Formats: sequence, C-alpha cells, structure tokens
Amino acid sequence: MLNSNLLRKLDMQDLMVFVAVYEQSSVTEVSEALCVSQSTVSYCLKKLRTSFEDELFINTRSGMRPTNKASAMYSHIVKILQAINTCHSGIQTFDPTQNEITFNICAPEYFELLIFPKLIKRFIGSHFSIVVNITKFHKDIPVDELMDGRFDLVICFGPNFHRSVKGLRSQVLLEDELVCVVDKNADLPDQTLSLEAFAACQHVFPTPWTSDTNMVDGWLARQGCSRQIVARANSYVAALNMIPGTDFVLTLPRRVQALTCDEDRFSHRGAPEGLPNFTLDMMWSEKPSQDNANLWLREQIVKVCAEDGLL
Repeated sequence: MLNSNLLRKLDMQDLMVFVAVYEQSSVTEVSEALCVSQSTVSYCLKKLRTSFEDELFINTRSGMRPTNKASAMYSHIVKILQAINTCHSGIQTFDPTQNEITFNICAPEYFELLIFPKLIKRFIGSHFSIVVNITKFHKDIPVDELMDGRFDLVICFGPNFHRSVKGLRSQVLLEDELVCVVDKNADLPDQTLSLEAFAACQHVFPTPWTSDTNMVDGWLARQGCSRQIVARANSYVAALNMIPGTDFVLTLPRRVQALTCDEDRFSHRGAPEGLPNFTLDMMWSEKPSQDNANLWLREQIVKVCAEDGLL
C-alpha cells in the first residue's frame, strides 16, 4: 500500500524522468534521451515534487542539482524500474513444450469428474509431455506430502471444512450447492424437500473422499436431526446405480448431478432450506509456490474452470 494518495498520481514515465534528471542534470538532455518534449519533462518534475513533497532538483547554472531527499531516493527508484523490467521479461516461466514432467495431485472424486478430464484433454490437445497422477483425498489434508513435494497440489472442499495449516496457501476454485437425486418415479414431493421430509427418507451416501464426517450430516446434527443411511458407495456413479426402482435419496453436488444423471432415469429435488453451499479449494505449499511448474499447473486449472463457466 502507498503511504500517501499523492503517490497514486505517479506513473512509470515520472520515475524515468526522475532517474534521467538525476543522472544527466539537464532537462534538455533528458527530453532528447526519452524522446519527449521539455514541457513533458517539466510536468513530470512537477508531479514528482508534489507527490514527494520536496523540490527534489534545484535549477543552477551548472544544471539540475538533487536535494538530499532526491539523493536518498535515487537508488530506490532505480530498483523499482529494474523490478518492473524483471516482471516484464526477466521471470523465467515453465514451458510445457520443452519439459517432461509428472504432477501429483491429491483430490476428491468431484475434481476427477468435473475438472480433471478437461485438464488432461487440454494437455493432450497442446501436445504437452505431461503426466498427472490423482490420489484420492482422505480424512485430513496431507500436510507432510505437500511440504516435501510428494504432492504438488491438494484439492479439497471448503469453506473451513479442514483446519488451517501454517505454511499452506489456498485458492477457491468454484462454489456449488447440493441437490437431492431420486428415481424418476419416486413417490416424493415435487418441490424442495423440507428438513423433516429429508430426514425421514432413506439415503445412499457416496464417499468421494475418506472421512468420518461430511457436510450434510454435520449440518443435520446442528439442526438437531439425523438421517438414515441405508447404503454407502465408493463413488458418485456407484451410488447413483442404487437409486433406480427405489425411494432412496442421494444428495449430490448440483454440478455432478447435471453431469452424471440421465433425465430418463433420475429426477432431483431441492435440498432442505439452509443446507449450506460449499467451495472447491486448491491448496499448495508456500515452499514450492514459486516453482514455475507449480504456478503453471495452478494457472491451467483456473483456466479450465473459467472456460467451462465454473467460476
């Protein structure tokens, strides 16, 4: 952040004029060197003097002489310009056409169904020599594996579904809501299920990640309710196959429901009012966060989400 609002009026040309006047001591020479008019140089100096609340340069017979403040500022302004140049061309980026690499991602089934296929097709279509290995997400964030590089990324649900860990950074990829999937001919209300109706149903529970708790039952417990789970499946698709011909309810993310549910076999109802939405979060270690390949991978995942309208 800037210490003064006056500094917000400065631009790169003003800083270039400052350095040039400091080094050349002549407005005329600065004008020629920067290919701008002398009036432009004078205008930039006026902005600089106002912004830094100092005369900066004193006009003498032998040229423009810096004040003590200008002398103290010079090396810092030079570093600012050097940093800008580095941002423009000096930061080495990962080139997937020149590097063969394997990425290891820990993620739930949601990511595998919704994002992973498009990510791989993007790599194949661009002829990148990249392999991506997916490991199923378990109960807790695999902190050690992230820290030592065994995992490049962890994809998990939020917000605040997992404890925060020092040394890890995160980014929300998308938000989704839950809906209730039922058999096309199920004898259930055609509208949003009430809390009482939802709790009274028999439920199939998918386990897209290994955990003793889940967001639905955690929310029900806070309402003083519970539900009857009659079957547990290892995946969303396996759970869906238990629904036809029954009055069972399967609570799915809406995006997964839209992707996997055949309208000739299934219908869906709104989840009870108050059942919270959730986010899909991307986590990585601060230690490799400056790794160019890791940065590139995260950017590709965000691009897939943006192009598919998930953001």
